[in-house]
Amino acid sequence: MLDRPMPVEPAPRVPELGAFTHTDTWRIMRISGEFVAGMEALAEVGAGVTVFGSARFRDDHPMYLQARRLGGLLAQAGFAVITGGGPGLMEAANLGAKEAGGLSIGLNIELPFEQNANPHTNLAVDFRYFFVRKTMFVKYSNGFVIFPGGFGTLDELFEALTLVQTHKISRFPIILFNREYWQGLLDWVERTQLAAGAVSPEDLNLLMTTDSVEEARDMLVDCYHSRCWSTWKRSVGAHLDADPPGGPATALDPSKSAGE
Repeated sequence: MLDRPMPVEPAPRVPELGAFTHTDTWRIMRISGEFVAGMEALAEVGAGVTVFGSARFRDDHPMYLQARRLGGLLAQAGFAVITGGGPGLMEAANLGAKEAGGLSIGLNIELPFEQNANPHTNLAVDFRYFFVRKTMFVKYSNGFVIFPGGFGTLDELFEALTLVQTHKISRFPIILFNREYWQGLLDWVERTQLAAGAVSPEDLNLLMTTDSVEEARDMLVDCYHSRCWSTWKRSVGAHLDADPPGGPATALDPSKSAGE
């Protein structure tokens, strides 16, 4: 094991000797190691809420102030506040949680641009692989709050919806913050996807919207204690008279509705 091939002439760096670290089998080992490191770092996290949102909104943006307030309210309610660890609205939520004396967690991703870890976490974990990081968001969260954001924010939103809809994870609240920002998307889901039969009315019960950080906090507390039994009545699908969680009588395919 201690022997290795060497170049004919002495050289301090020989890149080809490290070529094996770029093979699929070695990548699998790195992926496994990243799962283990993430789970060990987060093993003692109790109740948690993940806050998603744009990395591009600075500290003078109205949503920055709201995310900061929400981070503080969640910390005061006993939740760890988890974000992607980057700037913008992630930084705001971490800052609010830290100011309130709470557990402020950042799960940072290595990117060639945009994403630098913010300084307002007291537990930070770096990830190379998006899918490992996504697993940590879901595993250690009791709810998601989705602030206005870009493609990455949408990715996390629909990942969570798909996992809950297909019963791959237990149902937890998915709250869209700022109704005006999200209304166009919700209209398309209802008028196009639902109208075409691509989703069921019950699926829209998985989403809630609000413009109030206090209401968002209250929804998360209610869902933590009662599995959203009261909060679902304020969901996006409530006006459709869809069945509540636990009673998907009208679903085209009950196994793909919000039956749990």
